[in-house]
Amino acid sequence: MFKILDADGHVIERDADLLEYLDPPYRGNPVLLGYPFFPTLDGFQRGAILARNAMYKDYNITAQTWLNFMDQVGIESTVLYPTAGLAAGMIQDPDWAIAVSKAYNDWFADRYHRVSPSRLRGVALLPLQDPGEAAKELRRAVTELGMVGGLMVSNSADAGVRKPLGEPDFWPIYEEAERLGCPLAFHGAPSWGLGLEAFRQFAPSQSLEHPFAQMIQLTSVVLSGVLERFPTIRMAFLESGTAWIPFMMDRLDRAYEIWNSALYREFSDLVKKKPSDYLREGRVFVSCEGSEETLAYALSRLGEGAVLYASDFPHESNPEIAQREIQELAEREDLTEETKQRIFADNVAAFYRLQG
Repeated sequence: MFKILDADGHVIERDADLLEYLDPPYRGNPVLLGYPFFPTLDGFQRGAILARNAMYKDYNITAQTWLNFMDQVGIESTVLYPTAGLAAGMIQDPDWAIAVSKAYNDWFADRYHRVSPSRLRGVALLPLQDPGEAAKELRRAVTELGMVGGLMVSNSADAGVRKPLGEPDFWPIYEEAERLGCPLAFHGAPSWGLGLEAFRQFAPSQSLEHPFAQMIQLTSVVLSGVLERFPTIRMAFLESGTAWIPFMMDRLDRAYEIWNSALYREFSDLVKKKPSDYLREGRVFVSCEGSEETLAYALSRLGEGAVLYASDFPHESNPEIAQREIQELAEREDLTEETKQRIFADNVAAFYRLQG
């Protein structure tokens, strides 16, 4: 039996639930409920997809739902992310982005973390539209609300946050994360703005939306010098599997070698070594899927301490699917028992610095 810690699950935050956690002049104002608090992730109605595939009888996810799920599948604790809030980067109005981020964090702390502090932990929603305010909110969420890190939404679909997240504009967030000793997690979901708009069915869009967004953000972080400028920062790139990481290590190393001209460098002067060297330092983590054929190879390239187990419940997972995926990873013959335990729990605890 393995100890299992979940690096990435989700809550379902509803506008009516967040309403009472907003600061004035928004708090309790029913006018707000006439419009969605967050932009739609893209043109796909995820509820319709789940309904067609009969994955759930209902979608009323609560703290108790999560505790029941973990007991059923054998997970000790989880770190939870938003659902609608994954589109927060698309919000055009910075003031609203700040207000709704704070409301989400307060709601989560009250409705989830307070119910079971050792089993239900959260990552703070940050208003990236205003990096200074995002850094302040990260500090408040970690020091006052018990959050274990901050969320860097990976795709803003050319709305709201319109820059890749390695840009110096966002460095106040990295500075604050280093001061706090907390990680930052990059998480996608929206497919717009990635060249996927032509798809009319969900599977092709969903297959590409996470890895495409993560490739963009990893490239920005590495070649903008974030990993050099912030030597103790920890970051994870979630829900894209692991196979893309060796590919990106090779691509970025090639760019480093070709465009590192004595006349002019085509990337930040802060970058002092090959990108793959930064990625092997143990500060960049990715989540895996138990059935990935290339998982062992990715571990050999990135390091055995950098891969995390994640359930993704309740998005693409229910108890039956989660149990099957845990079993797939547990029964792999190309990984040692020690490596499996690191993926299932030790690396998760190290990334988030979980206690107990």
